[in-house]
Amino acid sequence: MRVPAPPRAWIRPAAELALLAAVGAFTALLGPYGSDRLAAPQRGLYWMISIVGGGAMGIAIDAWLTPRLPRFWLRVGLASLLMTPLVCLLVIADQWLVISRHIQIPALPDFLWQVAIICGAVMAIRALVWRAPRVKVETRTVVEPPLPEAEAAFRRRLSARRRTARLIAVEAHDHYLRVHTDAGTELVTLRMADAMEELAAAHGFRTHRSWWVAAEAIEGVAWRKGVGEARLAGGLSAPVSRSYGPALKDAGWF
Repeated sequence: MRVPAPPRAWIRPAAELALLAAVGAFTALLGPYGSDRLAAPQRGLYWMISIVGGGAMGIAIDAWLTPRLPRFWLRVGLASLLMTPLVCLLVIADQWLVISRHIQIPALPDFLWQVAIICGAVMAIRALVWRAPRVKVETRTVVEPPLPEAEAAFRRRLSARRRTARLIAVEAHDHYLRVHTDAGTELVTLRMADAMEELAAAHGFRTHRSWWVAAEAIEGVAWRKGVGEARLAGGLSAPVSRSYGPALKDAGWF
């Protein structure tokens, strides 16, 4: 029996470290805040320690905030603010170890501001990389196919060729009906009122005094200034009158 492999818990931390290292390398390449005057190896080490170490602090703070503050950008901003004092201490130690320079007290406000900007940028980049994509939910109206017995009485009026075909629409013409199916059109001698009684349990809509359409045959409905038109399967179209339009509207067709 094959035992499933345990989840690789190291993948996410390794990816976080790689991301922070990439940001550190890019920042060292830019050399902001006068660090471009340092030698390349010294500048690279300085920014790598600052970004990776500071980013680790920010990740820990963000992990603590996530269950308490679900709002995305508010959490990123608060995490950046909370990590800034800690990162300042790290940068001071980093400057003393790597470039043997101390932060002067008069320059402390500017120093805090510079660190806050870097913290905000790092946390924003990280959050955007790991942010879950927004799920787009599409809805549509699903119409169940009619039960066989719902159309049985009406279908018995059709020829054998069209009795089992897909019913699309019924159109009234004087004293007969034109029945549209996917196997062609057929004329039936029957009043519209009688046909509506036989199709009362079927899934369909009366769209006009002289039209009935099967619900599953509707492909779209256009409505403008009190009148409309239903596009049906097979390139057929049926008028939608003001009297029967509300039923289609309630079904979500427009």
